[in-house]
Amino acid sequence: MNIAMIHWGYPPVIGGVETHLLLLGPALVKKGHSVSLLTGAHADSPSKFIDKGVHITRLPIMDLNWLYRRGFANLEKEIRNSVNAFLDSSKADVLHVHNMHYFSEMHARVVEAEAKRRRIPLILTAHNIWADSLCVKLTRDIKWDRIIAVSDFIKRALEGFGLNEKLAVTIHHGIEGGPFFRASGKEAYARYPMLQGKRVLFHSARMGLAKGSDVVVQAFRLIKEKVPDAFLVLAGTKNIIDWGESQQHDIAYVLELLDLFNLRGDTLIDQYPIGLMPAMYAASEVVVYPSTSPEPFGIAMLEAFASAKPLVVTRSGGMPEVVRHGVSGYIVEPFNHQALANTVTRLFKNSALAQKIGKRGREEFKLHYSLSRMVGEIVHVYRDTIKKYKT
Repeated sequence: MNIAMIHWGYPPVIGGVETHLLLLGPALVKKGHSVSLLTGAHADSPSKFIDKGVHITRLPIMDLNWLYRRGFANLEKEIRNSVNAFLDSSKADVLHVHNMHYFSEMHARVVEAEAKRRRIPLILTAHNIWADSLCVKLTRDIKWDRIIAVSDFIKRALEGFGLNEKLAVTIHHGIEGGPFFRASGKEAYARYPMLQGKRVLFHSARMGLAKGSDVVVQAFRLIKEKVPDAFLVLAGTKNIIDWGESQQHDIAYVLELLDLFNLRGDTLIDQYPIGLMPAMYAASEVVVYPSTSPEPFGIAMLEAFASAKPLVVTRSGGMPEVVRHGVSGYIVEPFNHQALANTVTRLFKNSALAQKIGKRGREEFKLHYSLSRMVGEIVHVYRDTIKKYKT
């Protein structure tokens, strides 16, 4: 198949959807498909290039950070011409868009019209939902041929908007486990010598209040009282889609908390390249992901599983679908920094328990969250929708 994908960002822009695309596209290419991606422009990346077999096109009209500042006035013709040229070059059999049920009705209407004109299926992957009338409108009104929800939580939310339950299917994320299975902490220690000899607590999601970074700092203050050699690693952010431009406020608040508790010297904050992430997990002892907003899924959970690291998450969004409390990880309530601290401290103090939980997480990963499983399910959706157009 010739598969055309559209999304707002791609590495070096980081985030869950971007990581998903970085894995999905090359995996489809390895199966013999042709994959093209239209995404946002980036200062550190060319406008056209091939990445692991995927043909990437970057344009300003797909850059949400730029669009947020500029607005959408007088852009419809440029959007239409750009999407049309992209689909011409990709010779698309199927058009697969990601998170185009929000941000811009203009973009969604253009891709809908082009899919209809070309008589190709239009598939949406809903990686997120937003409590906003635009999200409701575009979920319901755009003529999607199929919607892939990344969790049952997202699927239920879409159905709560009045979406026909037969239109959406849940396909949980999958990742390539090999790099995490094989990783050691050597590369992490070489880059960050301060980690050696420390009991590392890793919050691998991007630094932000929705991801619970402030709650982690509040918990870490209590953890340090019981585990003096504990060390916190946070994932700073630079290249992200920051719709609403709230990220700098979030980071400033987390840094203020670290200073308030005198924890800055016991904390590492950096933006870790995707290739370094397996080593960062390998150098960690416990992984936390205490989101305080409804987390759609959370790829970091799968990375922790594959790394055989004990994981603590919150009862938020789709995460309880993945983590089995007391078996493959632990679930605490959102905003409860005391419960988070108690659970992490218990894992630090009971290495046999931590290893048992981590081992079970890796078993769960191998059973349910491989990249090949996810790709197979997505290809089935492609073939099923294409078949309907040919009959």
